[in-house]
Parts: sequence; C-alpha cells; structure tokens
Amino acid sequence: MIRMIHIAAGKSQLPADGPLATELRKFGSLVIVEQGRELSDDAALARLREADVVLTMWGSRPIPAGLARDPGKVRYILNLTGTCRPYIPLEIIRSGIPVTNWGDAPARAVAEGAMALLLAVLKDLRSRDGKRRGTLRGLRLGLYGCGAIGRRFVRMIVPFEPALLVFDPYAKELPAECHRVESLPALFEQSEAIVIWAGLSEQTRRSVTGELLAKLPDHGILINAARGEIVDQEALFAELKSGRLRAGLDVLVNDDYAPAGYDVQAWPNLILTRHNIATANWPKRPPQLSEADRIALDNLQNFIAGKPLKFRMDEARYNLST
Repeated sequence: MIRMIHIAAGKSQLPADGPLATELRKFGSLVIVEQGRELSDDAALARLREADVVLTMWGSRPIPAGLARDPGKVRYILNLTGTCRPYIPLEIIRSGIPVTNWGDAPARAVAEGAMALLLAVLKDLRSRDGKRRGTLRGLRLGLYGCGAIGRRFVRMIVPFEPALLVFDPYAKELPAECHRVESLPALFEQSEAIVIWAGLSEQTRRSVTGELLAKLPDHGILINAARGEIVDQEALFAELKSGRLRAGLDVLVNDDYAPAGYDVQAWPNLILTRHNIATANWPKRPPQLSEADRIALDNLQNFIAGKPLKFRMDEARYNLST
C-alpha cells in the first residue's frame, strides 16, 4: 500500500469524500492538507517527503524546488489536471522524478466546444439577416497547432469535408486529412477560417498579429479556445468592431472578460463563452469519475505495477503546456 499526499494552498479542490478520493484510497492512504500556503517550504517538504506519491492540481501549494535535490520517499508526482508549471518547478522535471498530467482528457469537450463555436459563427446565428452564412464543405479551414485537442477536433470535423490546413512546427506527423503549411503567414493567407490550438509560450504570445488578421478575407472567421494571449486582442477587436471579421472566442486576455470600452455584447459578429465552452453541468447527475480521474487512476495503477506511465512530462512538453 502506498502513501499519497495532496497539499492545497487554501481549501482543497479534491473532495475528501468524492469519487476520486474514494478510488485513490483503494491504493493506500491519502492525506489532504489544506491551507498549505501557511506552511514554510521546510515544513511542506517534510510532509511531502513522507509520501510515495504527491498529488497536485488546481489550487495546489507549489512544491518547493528542494524536493528535486532530496525527494525523501517521493517516487511519483501525479498532477490531476493539465497545467504543471504553477505547482511543479522545472527542477523536479529535470531531477528524473516522474511527473504526469491529465494528457488528452479535456480534448473531446474542448474540441466539441470549438466546433460548436465554429458552426455558430459560420452559420451567422447572431445575425438577423444571415447574409454571411457558409458551409463547412470545402471551407479552407486553418488550424494553428495540432496537438491532442487539435487532433480530436480534426476527427470531429473531417466528415463535414472542409479543406484542412495546419501550421504546427512541433508536430512531426499530421492526420492524413491535413495539409501542412510552412509558416503562420501562409496559413492566414490560404485560410478562410482559423481555429487556434497552439499552446501559450514566448513564441506564440501575441503571434496572431494585426498583419495576419488582415490576410483573412472579408467576413473571415477566427475561433480561439486555446489561450487569449496568443492573439493581439486590440487588433482583433478593431477588426470585429469594424465588422470585417467574425469570431467565436472562449478565451480573452484578461480573465476572459472584455476590457472596458468595448461593447462586445452588441457585436453580432462575435460570440463569447468566457472559458466555459467545455463545461458540462447538465443534466444533473451524482458525482462521478471524470475522464481526467480515470487517466490518473490508470497511471497510479501503472506506477504501482512498474508499467510505463501515460502523459509523462519531459522538459519540452512541460514548456509547451499551459
């Protein structure tokens, strides 16, 4: 039986009596520490080093980098959600302690949400006259990035027969239905609609510039369910305010709320969903394991059995994850 610990910065988002905690306890003991922000690094390290497995997730107390130098009994860090950087320092990735995250768990829901946005904008659902309604068949659809979620999106949209173009310098292979383009300007020049799937990094931050947006045709479409900071928001808002472009945005730059001075709700060419397009809260059902929970439990079982772990972090993937 193994020992697991989760130290939350404040109130834990891992319910002690929830379905995931119940399943975790089948593998051993589980300690949930709340208000971990009040612990010194030395006190936090002392608690962590007593466990075999450290659990992290949204709201976790950041792990002190000292764990990389002296992990104690820690043999595995299981991140229950996606992003690792706020809670797990790069030193730990470099130390060789295995770290995993939820991998492609959100792919289906986010891809489904982006497809809903694309269809709603393409069909001009907010407009009263519908003069700009289009069809996916034959649409020159550019994907900026083609990771796990982008690939799931491709699987969903292929039956509708768009012409799929992809710019992703990190993807060694692309789905057979996709045509690779060699630059971001080329993607915007050749596309009638763009869906952003890139991760946020120093290379992608504000990489969708006003110059690129100007390459889209009149009433062209931008869909973003990735990160708001990838787009030059002021340039995009200028295009939307003028009515030249259309957009479906699940993410914006500042907490997913439009800045003051922009009456975005009045723009018929914009749909905003405030980072909520992937949420499923209907119909109401009893608490149950999520796809991310199942991936975590599978990985924990693999760890105990000495089998390879899924979605293990290396430095390159760590730097690309947001």
